[in-house]
Amino acid sequence: MLVGIVGKPSVGKSTFFRSSSLADAEIANYPFTTIKPNEGVGYVKVKDPALPFGKSSNPRNGFVLKDWRFVPVQLIDVAGLVPGAHEGKGMGNQFLDDLRQADVLIHVIDISGSTNEKGESVDPLSYDPAGDVKFLEVELDMWYLQILKKGWEKFARTVVQEKAAIQIALAKQLSGLKVTEELIDEAIVKLSLNKEKPHEWTEENLKELATYLRRKTKPMAIACNKIDVPGADKNFTRLKDMFPDYAFVGVSAESELALRQASKAELIDYIPGENTFEFKDESKLNEKQIQALQFIKENVLQKFGSTGVQNILDEAVFDKLGYLAIFPGGSKLEDKDGNTLPDCFLMPPQSTALDFAYKLHTDFGKNFIRAIDILTKRTVGKEHPLKHGDIVEIVAGR
Repeated sequence: MLVGIVGKPSVGKSTFFRSSSLADAEIANYPFTTIKPNEGVGYVKVKDPALPFGKSSNPRNGFVLKDWRFVPVQLIDVAGLVPGAHEGKGMGNQFLDDLRQADVLIHVIDISGSTNEKGESVDPLSYDPAGDVKFLEVELDMWYLQILKKGWEKFARTVVQEKAAIQIALAKQLSGLKVTEELIDEAIVKLSLNKEKPHEWTEENLKELATYLRRKTKPMAIACNKIDVPGADKNFTRLKDMFPDYAFVGVSAESELALRQASKAELIDYIPGENTFEFKDESKLNEKQIQALQFIKENVLQKFGSTGVQNILDEAVFDKLGYLAIFPGGSKLEDKDGNTLPDCFLMPPQSTALDFAYKLHTDFGKNFIRAIDILTKRTVGKEHPLKHGDIVEIVAGR
């Protein structure tokens, strides 16, 4: 699972990355601070599955805070993209290539309108962030189109002459973008393309195909950063009305970073995604620190319900991708070392018990006998559809 963090320069992408992962990333208020992509680990949030059994889980990877389990996902923060990135502007081709393996994208925009189209600082509310929503999709679509069109005429003629299956040939050409044969088939049907005569597909056909494949392989949620700047909430409401098909989440990455750093220093009790925190020992904080944290509590957490950082990570993985958090476990919920539900696997939507068996080990899949739904105590077969939060025991032969 790889979550790509994208957007213009200077909108707060690196701050968002740091607030999600607490990994080191250079932060400065000028374009192209990030050149090489930053990589780190973020976490999606699910209810601790051990709770109904009166226990708390002991994750091998990730952690537990009170009733919540935090499951790791890989993050990649690529350098800022600018209009014309697909043509190489602002080192755009290199930065786009960094996104090839991403499963889902979080597009960070400056909802306060204080960063113009070039990534330069301007007065708050003086720039319309709606332009950023449009430009990034155009750049991504044109990037896909360029890859699709590379040697297209020769490619299409060869497919026709050799009577090859276009979906197999195209999936092979676009495999670096996670495009599959099934997805090509789906796109051909949806776009009413003649699969027997790809050499007759028009420029417009190829553009539509590129857009379709990009939306399916790089779904996107939009992090509206700097939501706490006065007036930014009006931009947020306006953009949600302008783009009803998009997933927008109001975000204050700076606030989240401050809270996570304070929590790591054991100055406050804070659960990411919550609307409050508690001071642990105010004597360890000076008056300025207390005022800053209190300001975040009143003007971000209480006003907007959270900083939004955790929310959009969850939105990207569980809503945009539709992934399921599945836990392997038996009736006692413990491994041989006594750890409660130590593992969690993020499975694609519509995964079955057999898919999960193969995820655990190829031999479990090959020798699958049955599965047990630990929550319901039901025995289920290999085609049983999994649900988010399931605890599943796999029974396999030798």
